[in-house]
Amino acid sequence: MSKFQKKRGKSSPAISTASLPDIIFMLLFFFMVVTVMRDSELKVKVSTPNATELSKLEKKSLVNYIYIGKPVEKFQATYGTKPRIQLGDKFSNERDIALFLEKHRSSVPENQRGAIKTSLRVDQDVTMGIVADVKTSLRKAGQLLVNYSAKPKPK
Repeated sequence: MSKFQKKRGKSSPAISTASLPDIIFMLLFFFMVVTVMRDSELKVKVSTPNATELSKLEKKSLVNYIYIGKPVEKFQATYGTKPRIQLGDKFSNERDIALFLEKHRSSVPENQRGAIKTSLRVDQDVTMGIVADVKTSLRKAGQLLVNYSAKPKPK
Protein backbone atom coordinates (compact mmCIF):
# COMPACT_ATOMS: atom_id res chain seq x y z
CA MET A 1 0.00 0.00 0.00
CA SER A 2 1.09 3.52 -0.62
CA LYS A 3 1.75 6.10 2.03
CA PHE A 4 0.27 8.98 0.04
CA GLN A 5 -3.35 9.12 -0.79
CA LYS A 6 -5.04 11.40 -3.30
CA LYS A 7 -7.29 14.03 -1.80
CA ARG A 8 -10.64 13.66 -3.38
CA GLY A 9 -13.54 16.02 -3.18
CA LYS A 10 -11.49 18.89 -1.73
CA SER A 11 -11.48 22.13 -3.74
CA SER A 12 -9.16 25.11 -3.59
CA PRO A 13 -9.97 27.73 -0.95
CA ALA A 14 -12.18 30.69 -1.95
CA ILE A 15 -10.50 33.96 -2.92
CA SER A 16 -10.91 36.61 -0.26
CA THR A 17 -12.66 39.74 -1.52
CA ALA A 18 -12.15 41.75 1.63
CA SER A 19 -9.52 44.04 0.07
CA LEU A 20 -11.42 44.56 -3.20
CA PRO A 21 -13.15 47.83 -2.11
CA ASP A 22 -9.78 49.24 -1.03
CA ILE A 23 -8.27 48.52 -4.42
CA ILE A 24 -11.22 50.03 -6.27
CA PHE A 25 -11.08 53.24 -4.21
CA MET A 26 -7.33 53.52 -4.74
CA LEU A 27 -7.85 53.29 -8.51
CA LEU A 28 -10.68 55.79 -8.35
CA PHE A 29 -8.58 58.34 -6.46
CA PHE A 30 -5.64 57.77 -8.80
CA PHE A 31 -7.71 58.55 -11.89
CA MET A 32 -9.35 61.54 -10.20
CA VAL A 33 -5.94 63.04 -9.45
CA VAL A 34 -4.29 62.26 -12.78
CA THR A 35 -7.11 63.12 -15.20
CA VAL A 36 -7.06 66.57 -16.79
CA MET A 37 -10.52 67.70 -17.71
CA ARG A 38 -9.92 70.66 -20.00
CA ASP A 39 -6.94 72.72 -21.08
CA SER A 40 -8.69 76.02 -21.45
CA GLU A 41 -12.13 77.56 -21.12
CA LEU A 42 -13.55 78.74 -24.43
CA LYS A 43 -14.24 82.47 -24.13
CA VAL A 44 -15.09 83.10 -27.78
CA LYS A 45 -17.93 81.70 -29.87
CA VAL A 46 -16.46 79.39 -32.50
CA SER A 47 -18.68 77.73 -35.06
CA THR A 48 -16.25 76.22 -37.55
CA PRO A 49 -17.24 76.00 -41.22
CA ASN A 50 -18.07 72.74 -43.01
CA ALA A 51 -15.52 71.09 -45.29
CA THR A 52 -15.30 68.01 -47.50
CA GLU A 53 -11.56 67.20 -47.47
CA LEU A 54 -10.49 66.74 -43.85
CA SER A 55 -7.51 65.06 -42.23
CA LYS A 56 -7.12 64.15 -38.58
CA LEU A 57 -4.31 65.59 -36.47
CA GLU A 58 -1.87 62.88 -35.41
CA LYS A 59 -0.24 64.06 -32.18
CA LYS A 60 -2.50 66.47 -30.33
CA SER A 61 0.21 67.25 -27.76
CA LEU A 62 2.16 69.01 -30.54
CA VAL A 63 -0.72 71.30 -31.51
CA ASN A 64 -1.28 74.91 -30.43
CA TYR A 65 -4.86 76.10 -30.61
CA ILE A 66 -5.68 79.70 -31.48
CA TYR A 67 -9.37 80.59 -31.24
CA ILE A 68 -10.79 83.56 -33.16
CA GLY A 69 -14.38 84.69 -32.74
CA LYS A 70 -16.76 87.01 -30.99
CA PRO A 71 -16.69 86.86 -27.17
CA VAL A 72 -19.42 84.81 -25.53
CA GLU A 73 -22.23 86.73 -23.84
CA LYS A 74 -20.73 86.87 -20.36
CA PHE A 75 -17.58 88.60 -21.72
CA GLN A 76 -19.30 90.96 -24.17
CA ALA A 77 -19.81 93.66 -21.54
CA THR A 78 -16.04 93.82 -20.96
CA TYR A 79 -14.59 93.03 -24.39
CA GLY A 80 -17.33 94.10 -26.81
CA THR A 81 -18.70 92.17 -29.77
CA LYS A 82 -15.82 92.54 -32.22
CA PRO A 83 -13.89 89.33 -33.04
CA ARG A 84 -11.09 88.60 -30.58
CA ILE A 85 -8.14 86.20 -30.37
CA GLN A 86 -7.97 83.70 -27.52
CA LEU A 87 -4.61 82.13 -26.65
CA GLY A 88 -4.94 79.53 -23.92
CA ASP A 89 -7.26 80.93 -21.24
CA LYS A 90 -7.07 84.63 -22.03
CA PHE A 91 -7.88 87.18 -24.69
CA SER A 92 -4.79 88.39 -26.54
CA ASN A 93 -3.67 90.27 -29.60
CA GLU A 94 -1.29 89.47 -32.45
CA ARG A 95 1.79 90.64 -30.51
CA ASP A 96 1.31 87.90 -27.88
CA ILE A 97 1.36 85.02 -30.38
CA ALA A 98 5.17 84.71 -30.51
CA LEU A 99 5.40 84.40 -26.70
CA PHE A 100 2.51 81.88 -26.66
CA LEU A 101 4.30 79.74 -29.25
CA GLU A 102 7.63 79.95 -27.42
CA LYS A 103 6.04 78.76 -24.15
CA HIS A 104 4.65 75.73 -25.96
CA ARG A 105 7.96 75.04 -27.74
CA SER A 106 9.84 75.01 -24.46
CA SER A 107 7.52 72.32 -23.08
CA VAL A 108 8.05 70.00 -26.09
CA PRO A 109 11.13 67.75 -26.38
CA GLU A 110 13.74 69.18 -28.74
CA ASN A 111 13.54 66.35 -31.28
CA GLN A 112 9.78 66.99 -31.79
CA ARG A 113 9.85 70.79 -32.09
CA GLY A 114 9.84 70.68 -35.89
CA ALA A 115 6.48 68.87 -35.88
CA ILE A 116 4.61 71.50 -33.83
CA LYS A 117 1.47 72.69 -35.62
CA THR A 118 -0.84 75.58 -34.97
CA SER A 119 -4.55 74.95 -35.41
CA LEU A 120 -6.71 77.98 -36.10
CA ARG A 121 -10.26 77.53 -34.89
CA VAL A 122 -12.01 80.43 -36.54
CA ASP A 123 -15.70 81.27 -36.38
CA GLN A 124 -17.31 81.11 -39.82
CA ASP A 125 -18.66 84.68 -39.49
CA VAL A 126 -15.25 86.28 -38.81
CA THR A 127 -13.74 88.39 -41.59
CA MET A 128 -10.35 87.44 -43.04
CA GLY A 129 -8.63 90.63 -41.77
CA ILE A 130 -7.96 89.32 -38.27
CA VAL A 131 -7.06 85.87 -39.65
CA ALA A 132 -4.50 87.45 -42.00
CA ASP A 133 -2.99 89.35 -39.05
CA VAL A 134 -2.69 86.10 -37.07
CA LYS A 135 -1.09 84.32 -40.02
CA THR A 136 1.44 87.15 -40.41
CA SER A 137 2.32 86.91 -36.69
CA LEU A 138 2.72 83.15 -37.02
CA ARG A 139 5.05 83.60 -39.99
CA LYS A 140 7.15 86.15 -38.09
CA ALA A 141 7.39 83.77 -35.12
CA GLY A 142 8.64 80.97 -37.40
CA GLN A 143 5.52 78.83 -37.16
CA LEU A 144 4.86 77.65 -40.71
CA LEU A 145 2.75 74.52 -40.06
CA VAL A 146 -0.77 75.92 -39.85
CA ASN A 147 -4.01 73.98 -39.81
CA TYR A 148 -7.59 75.24 -40.11
CA SER A 149 -10.20 73.42 -38.04
CA ALA A 150 -13.48 72.49 -39.72
CA LYS A 151 -16.49 70.19 -39.29
CA PRO A 152 -17.31 67.43 -41.76
CA LYS A 153 -19.88 68.48 -44.31
CA PRO A 154 -23.26 66.82 -43.63
CA LYS A 155 -24.31 64.36 -46.31
